Amino acid sequence: MNAELSETSHILTARPASALGGRVRAPGDKSMSHRALILGAMATGVTEIEGLLEGDDILATARAVAAFGTQVERLGPGRWRITGRGGFRTPDEVIDCGNAGTGVRLLMGAAAGFDLQAVFDGDVSLRKRPMTRVTEPLAAMGARFDWLEREDRLPVRLTGGGLSGATYRQTVASAQVKSALLLAGLNATGKTIVEEPERSRDHTERMLRAFGAEVGIEPMADGWRIILVGGQKLSGATVAVPGDPSSAAFPLAAGLIVPGSEVTVEGVMLNPLRTGLYETWREMGADLTIANRRESGGEEVGDVTARHSALRGVVVPEDRAASMIDEYPILAATAAFAQGRTVMRGIGEMRVKESDRIALMARGLAACGVAVEEEPDGLIVTGGPVRGGAVIDTAHDHRIAMSHLILGLAASEPVSVRDPEMIATSFPGFVDLMRTLGAEVEGEDRA
Repeated sequence: MNAELSETSHILTARPASALGGRVRAPGDKSMSHRALILGAMATGVTEIEGLLEGDDILATARAVAAFGTQVERLGPGRWRITGRGGFRTPDEVIDCGNAGTGVRLLMGAAAGFDLQAVFDGDVSLRKRPMTRVTEPLAAMGARFDWLEREDRLPVRLTGGGLSGATYRQTVASAQVKSALLLAGLNATGKTIVEEPERSRDHTERMLRAFGAEVGIEPMADGWRIILVGGQKLSGATVAVPGDPSSAAFPLAAGLIVPGSEVTVEGVMLNPLRTGLYETWREMGADLTIANRRESGGEEVGDVTARHSALRGVVVPEDRAASMIDEYPILAATAAFAQGRTVMRGIGEMRVKESDRIALMARGLAACGVAVEEEPDGLIVTGGPVRGGAVIDTAHDHRIAMSHLILGLAASEPVSVRDPEMIATSFPGFVDLMRTLGAEVEGEDRA
């Protein structure tokens, strides 16, 4: 972890910037990193991973699969070797997932298929996040969950094994729920079928195939159906993790809103179910180009360049939410500099992320002088001159922190964020990377 993001550094401040420029590389994709570790642990044999994100969330997942009996070795920066034994065993300790919501939900799905008991827990932030959206469908397959303190919140004890496949229809597309059920379905009898109204990110389906499983995908009149037959065995694989488009969004956003800037992020994943933000930015008039398209780890990647642009407000299609749910905070920050209103609806999922991101973005933008309206499942931002000059409560949410720091680079006055240490969960090295581009980001030690 960087010194400026250590536990003794409680405030970061972004100051108005001159033109930003340069070429940088985004950290490895967080979603793929979680899945590579978990599938490697469920498989038989060796899995070699290149480009693994080494943020706190991913390291928590690495420790978790080791506790389930998997041999886990770090070979070098981003290079890991996982030696799977084809199953999980009862761990000797509590599975502490830190702040990793994706990690804990996918791990519960994977572990549910094995004859074991495990207690899952997390930090203060993760303990506030709802879990029944995953545990209820897993319980319908035969897993048992005992809440140890408060229903629907960690810690929880899982008793796995003896699962039967089931059909589960999601009312809101969620890759976490879908993935947990598919991982459990590997060791269930019969078929596990997940129906979703809109396609959510499909990294689990793609990676399951890379590990030797068969996964069917069928269109329906009102959505999609994913089908997995139980009893399939996974074999170790080689996984090259491309750059995370959610992380790349932050330096790219800075390139769009700081006058005179041109920023390139290399090796960014371009999976069409992850690029909704880029599509939205283009509709807003962003000068965003992609070069050097190629394939890495079964995914298309490319080098994305953002140049300062005169943005205009748009109405974001609600059916785009599944492809960019993590990017709405940074979209809201860039919308503050656009002409007119940017309307974001159908994003109620944001309220059950690491924090209530709708409420926190509305509060933070308003504190910076931005006209913003909060709705139950939406946010409306009216752009114009951005004053800044605020200290933002992040509620220990990394995306809230980074979004307001990027906003501060183009505001009239500096913007500070409290408790920024959680940035390391998804984007270790964020401050150093932004400084490489010419950003002035200062840490304040008030310990």
